[in-house]
Amino acid sequence: MTDTQTNDLLHFSSDYMQGAHPAVLDALVRTNMESTSGYGTDHYCAEAAQAILEACNCPDGEVRFLMGGTQTNTFVIDALLHPWQGVISAATGHINVHEAGSIEAGGHKVISLDHTNGKLSATAIDKTVQAWEQDDNREHMVQPAMVYLSQPTEYGTLYSTAELEAIAEVCTAHNLKLFVDGARLAYALAAPQNDVSLADLARIADVFYIGGTKCGLLFGEAVVFTKKGMVNGLTPLIKQHGGLLAKGRLLGVQFKELFKDGLYERIGQTALECATRIKKRLAEKGFDLYIDSPTNQVFFVATDAQLAWLSNHAEYGFMERLDDNRVVVRFATCWSTTHKDTDKLLECIDQMAEL
Repeated sequence: MTDTQTNDLLHFSSDYMQGAHPAVLDALVRTNMESTSGYGTDHYCAEAAQAILEACNCPDGEVRFLMGGTQTNTFVIDALLHPWQGVISAATGHINVHEAGSIEAGGHKVISLDHTNGKLSATAIDKTVQAWEQDDNREHMVQPAMVYLSQPTEYGTLYSTAELEAIAEVCTAHNLKLFVDGARLAYALAAPQNDVSLADLARIADVFYIGGTKCGLLFGEAVVFTKKGMVNGLTPLIKQHGGLLAKGRLLGVQFKELFKDGLYERIGQTALECATRIKKRLAEKGFDLYIDSPTNQVFFVATDAQLAWLSNHAEYGFMERLDDNRVVVRFATCWSTTHKDTDKLLECIDQMAEL
């Protein structure tokens, strides 16, 4: 499908198809002709890092900026693991399904576990690690040494503070690192059901990242190591993973603006309002919700005929086929979704329900 064709459709397929929040774009234009040092050594990156650490109540932490999520995931996992170690993930986890084998290409096995609505449990993690510890052949096996999870999950669900603390307790008991992928973190922070703050993440996790690409930036992710000196050689490691931007100040400028006056914690609110409206209308029209996501992703079940009709009116995400006639579909809202476009999508839902 060409761009001309897709521009005639409503855009609800993903949350990274737009440009940048106007305040972020203004900041880039304002600073465009400045000359600064490169590779993230400029004052904008330093100021952005400080703003992030303050927002996270993490004075002893360290922040590094990368361009994209895949680079970030591969960099963090490679930085914290030895070559013989692997990372535990939900079977639906992004690193297990949608990184094209990048983690394995870097030399680390993804150890996938069953999940509940996209979430890992402390019990399942503990059982997996104990099985390795008690195996007499463990020196011939990949050692589970990290837990990877995302907030929100691939299904838009949220970990509670209690769930994260329970997982962290298991990690501490078995000397595992806890890594939280926050590619969509702004939408978790804005959810009324959420009780996990930035400060909670900094307190509970060893490392997490604050997503920018899906949350109002042109590009960029901010990795927060909750203690300084966790990894030696961060800059060359980032470069090895293709994530070191020569014009690094472009990341600093964007994140500095994103963390001004609490913008990051507010930027997902409209997305959640629109997602709630969509979810409500789907339920009213008799569609089965595949999962009750409290964030910006809405999952529902549609027939092939309904999907064929929808394809001519709106972009959506195809998730999986349930049977010969039913599929799981995703609508994703984002920071730039308008209530006007949401109104149009609600009209589409009304018409689709009649098929």
